[in-house]
Amino acid sequence: MLNKNKIVVTGGSGRFGKLLKTKTNNKFIFPNKKQLDILNLSKVIKYLSKIKPKCLIHLAGLSRPMIIHEKNISLSIKLNIIGTSNVVIACEKLGIKLIYFSTSYVYPETKGNHKECDPLLPVNNYAWSKLGGECAVQMYKNSLILRVSMTEKPFLHKYAFTNMFTNFIYHDEFINIFLKIINQKGIINIGGPTSSVYNFAKISNPKIKKKILRNNKIPKMPLKASMNLKKLNSII
Repeated sequence: MLNKNKIVVTGGSGRFGKLLKTKTNNKFIFPNKKQLDILNLSKVIKYLSKIKPKCLIHLAGLSRPMIIHEKNISLSIKLNIIGTSNVVIACEKLGIKLIYFSTSYVYPETKGNHKECDPLLPVNNYAWSKLGGECAVQMYKNSLILRVSMTEKPFLHKYAFTNMFTNFIYHDEFINIFLKIINQKGIINIGGPTSSVYNFAKISNPKIKKKILRNNKIPKMPLKASMNLKKLNSII
């Protein structure tokens, strides 16, 4: 029988995972890579069979630097697609709810204001790898996919794009929303109000410099990957 008071979180050593540790209680368990290696299916099943959590929050994977997904495709596939698939298989086998963190970058850059049911078309390998993970999670109905647009605070860069529109939200603000929707299933877009990256960044850093995103470099970034947040707002 699953323990209703336990939630396992993969990727606890990452940027968001470290912050989540400080905001949650002891029912959240953060195994290290040695304890739960997502590339080893048998070890994932063995660990989860021992802990018997009611839910697994899957943060582990490869994100930045974004260019690594173009230069090292095999690593991107292993961590974000095969690793996620192993987690899905283990959760399905043991009846554990799975919460998967995806990205707003899975949407096309054509129009913005994307709803959860809209067609998907990533513009870079990072987003393709996250969509690959989504494909596995979609097959398991006891799951929640979060298409998220979040970043660290303060804003990390000296400049911000004026022509890239998204729904950035800072990690600490996101956690407050996340804990309210943890019992949901399906797909939910999560982020802040649509704005250019520059307008978002200058609120906390008035000295941020403007820059135009020119998509003639690799990795390409989506100019209009903003999301429709009506579903999220109706829940919270």
